[in-house]
Amino acid sequence: MIKAIFFDNDGVLVDTEKYFFISTQQIMAKIGIDLTEEEFIELTLIDNQGAWKYAREKNITEVEINKLRIERNEIYSHYLSTEKLIIPGVEEAVCKLSKKYKLGIVTSSKRDHFEIIHRPTNILHYFDFILTIEDYSKSKPDPEPYLKAVELSGFKRDECIVVEDSERGLIAASEAGLKCIIIPNHLTKNCNFSRAWKILENIDQLVKIM
Repeated sequence: MIKAIFFDNDGVLVDTEKYFFISTQQIMAKIGIDLTEEEFIELTLIDNQGAWKYAREKNITEVEINKLRIERNEIYSHYLSTEKLIIPGVEEAVCKLSKKYKLGIVTSSKRDHFEIIHRPTNILHYFDFILTIEDYSKSKPDPEPYLKAVELSGFKRDECIVVEDSERGLIAASEAGLKCIIIPNHLTKNCNFSRAWKILENIDQLVKIM
């Protein structure tokens, strides 16, 4: 019997991944790298290497990469502050689910980005706990974030389920011994979701099956 649901944030609750891609693409262009959407998906949503791999291949120093990362984060923060991000149906869904289950958010987002994203969303009070990238040492696809979520929930692994949109998130959940429901989006729709428990079209379907 499921007692807790762990949600990824970006791509599941809020439509932010496209802005992270655009921000990264703009910075890569400054050093002569034409980052495609397909490359971004492979490096960020599957492998978790990040586009900085290409910068290192061009012998860009770590000092310069760090400056570029800061600039990218500033561009991304601007998008987060000015765009409407919450995915349609999310507020209604988490409101209903919070009455039956303990809810958590397990995200690879930085805490400051997460806070910018959710200033206008009015959904965080439905969640019992939140884990951002500062709360664990190894990010997805490593299972550590979801293992920590299980611990915080107070339930057994078979009493918890994950909702993700990306392949690396699915791998993290699976390696943590958790069932995972996938809700793909534009950037992740062609990823390998063979390990998913279920694949849904939208969050409304999640409410219907839980």
